[in-house]
Amino acid sequence: MEDLVIGPDGHGRPLWATASPELQHYYDTEWGLPVTDERGLFERLSLEAFQSGLSWATILAKREAFRRAFANFIPDKVAVFDEQAIKLLMQDAAIVRNQRKIEATITNARATVDLRSRGGLSDLIWSFKPANTPRPQSLAEIPTSSPESIALAKELKRQGFRFVGPTTMYALMEAIGMVDTHLMHSHRRGSSGIWPASA
Repeated sequence: MEDLVIGPDGHGRPLWATASPELQHYYDTEWGLPVTDERGLFERLSLEAFQSGLSWATILAKREAFRRAFANFIPDKVAVFDEQAIKLLMQDAAIVRNQRKIEATITNARATVDLRSRGGLSDLIWSFKPANTPRPQSLAEIPTSSPESIALAKELKRQGFRFVGPTTMYALMEAIGMVDTHLMHSHRRGSSGIWPASA
């Protein structure tokens, strides 16, 4: 049970998921569950990029503000953001005001729209699902990248995406259930329905 915190409900969770009620709710109800729709994947890809160098708690607290600022992450709407939109976003204290990440989100929206003629974002991302998933007993055993995340990052960059490095893409793969890095004794292990709890 190393690295698991047993809550009042008797469930074991990793330390990061017990840091706040918001993080626990995210862990219990969303993290690691499959996401296959274009908008949902674009949102998570965007938020993972903004999270780079920051804590996920910071991004999660600003999630609704990000959704308001980026038109609910509807790729077609974000794809037409112009220089004036970037200036306004840089003045929005409710989000992370990093111009390179803001510009990358707009670039990635355009790449997402363009990708539809070649199968779409969902097909591309999920084509890198590995044959096996980690079976971590401790947080130290959870990878930060994989051959698949490296290949996914390379392909997304080839398709015009930015801020999609191997570590960021592995975090995305964890968040959308493509790999199951819940600790083996977590009550959420196997919750994706993609990987059995014992996988």
